Amino acid sequence: MTTYSAPLRDMRFLYHELYDGAELTGLPGYEEATPDLVDAVLEEAAKFCENELLPLNRIGDEEGCTYENGVVRTPPGFKAAYEAYTEAGWPALSVDPEYGGQGMPKTLDFLIEEMVCATNLAFGTYPGLTVGAFNAIKAHGSDDLKQTYLPNMVAGKWSGTMCLTEPQCGTDLGMVRTRAVPQDDGSFKITGTKIFITAGEHDMTENIIHLVLAKLPDAPPGIKGISLFLVPKFMVKEDGSLGARNGVMCGSIEEKMGIHGSSTCVMNFDDATGWLVGVPHKGMRAMFTMMNAARMGVACQGIGLGEATYQMAATYAKERLQGRSVAGPKHPDKPADPLIVHPDIRRMLLTMRAYTEGNRALALWITRALDYVSKHPDPAVRADHEDLAALLTPIAKAFFTDCGFEVANLGVQIHGGMGFIRETGVEQYVRDARIAQIYEGANGVQALDLVGRKLPMNMGRPLRFFFHPVSEYIEAKSSDPALMEFIMPLAKSFGRLQQATGWIAQEGMKDPEQAAAAASDYLRLFGLVALAYVWTRMAEVALANMDGGEREFYAAKVATARFFMKRLLPQSSALFAALMSGADTLMDFEEAAF
Repeated sequence: MTTYSAPLRDMRFLYHELYDGAELTGLPGYEEATPDLVDAVLEEAAKFCENELLPLNRIGDEEGCTYENGVVRTPPGFKAAYEAYTEAGWPALSVDPEYGGQGMPKTLDFLIEEMVCATNLAFGTYPGLTVGAFNAIKAHGSDDLKQTYLPNMVAGKWSGTMCLTEPQCGTDLGMVRTRAVPQDDGSFKITGTKIFITAGEHDMTENIIHLVLAKLPDAPPGIKGISLFLVPKFMVKEDGSLGARNGVMCGSIEEKMGIHGSSTCVMNFDDATGWLVGVPHKGMRAMFTMMNAARMGVACQGIGLGEATYQMAATYAKERLQGRSVAGPKHPDKPADPLIVHPDIRRMLLTMRAYTEGNRALALWITRALDYVSKHPDPAVRADHEDLAALLTPIAKAFFTDCGFEVANLGVQIHGGMGFIRETGVEQYVRDARIAQIYEGANGVQALDLVGRKLPMNMGRPLRFFFHPVSEYIEAKSSDPALMEFIMPLAKSFGRLQQATGWIAQEGMKDPEQAAAAASDYLRLFGLVALAYVWTRMAEVALANMDGGEREFYAAKVATARFFMKRLLPQSSALFAALMSGADTLMDFEEAAF
């Protein structure tokens, strides 16, 4: 049976203790985000997700969305839950107050997004994409577009989409064929077909605002010729009311492996009226504003599904009687011992826990940087944090979602045969988690982005905002005996990461295939080292509080950190060896032999 309780204690630990949320309160615009308010918001979000969204998760999976004559209906209960979600103001939590938002920190919003992903991932795709569309329009749209569309998107009355993929192109957006023809009134006529459009059509909002990549008649070839357009489902009159239906229709919905409650649509644009967002032929720059936010949203999905699956597996392992401990019966009064006594079950549970809690900690380092980008008054400080977020975003998207899928699979394994049966609900998390490794840029593409764009960006400038604090931390704590069991493995793995980074920079300049062949192993190595850093910092905070009133919580944190260092971080050695072996074993294999 599906169970979930929001990990509020761990969230508070990260927000207040590891990263000192008071620093965010000191940023202009975040003055109201006091510790008491943050805790109250987290508690209310937990209640909503546990009581309203979780009961609909299995319904959404079994019922799915339905399509008939261009109309898409979401699963039973989704529309009512969405109305309650918007009435409570959750979509507006971290949005600019200028457009009706509450202006709370992105770090707080990320934790709430995790709860949504954990309780009903399919539901979360609808408001999640709207926030991304809002960010793109706010950053690049004209004042008229902002005033016309953003307030209703913030209120949840209108939703948003991201229309990139076409039948002949996914990652290679330079092959986009959708056309935009200028009109005398300043608008454009958009014609083309987009596929795999999440929330492209549904029954939960009055209007749907599509952000569409298309090419103008004078567009240069390739990705440099792409422009971004805003195309509403219904036209908007001058008084703000809805007018006629625009020339955009849903042609069908996809039958998917998972996230059945999320409508994934084929969208047909037939002389649809749209407006340019940003400047001609610079659509990718505008779209990346949305894509980067979406990638952190997908990273969040990996954490949320990991947490939900871990909780189910831990509960089952403590209740399910099966076999006897190899050390002798632990519960001789019962016909068998619970699964939790077996070492391999504990190995899987601790793996799930170490990845999920470590990824959550790393994610909050990134969102905290984004809060500084958004609110800090010093442009230099904003630029530094923007570089850190840019570097870590592809790592978060790929590493967190890889871990989320791995954790979901371990959850099924712990349940045994019952995990393979739909009735228990845990297998849904495996199917739902699988898409996160693909959409918003497949994880292999994230690895290429890391080595091909982020490492060389500005002569390697983004790297310093990870390498320097980690190096300084290791040096500062290397003489602390209480931290030696954490600092030493961190230092060794960090040394491997530095050496691998230098090798990729050197070999990649001579032969791009060398960097590309190393990319996925390098990203995984980077993710493990980043987790080693945050786990060491968490252990330090926990050790300092062991004598307080919550010894059990802090002791578990230290024990999980110890498990990560000794059982998971050693992967870094194998990854280092693999990526340093070069591209020959991949590229010298004869194509005809595949």
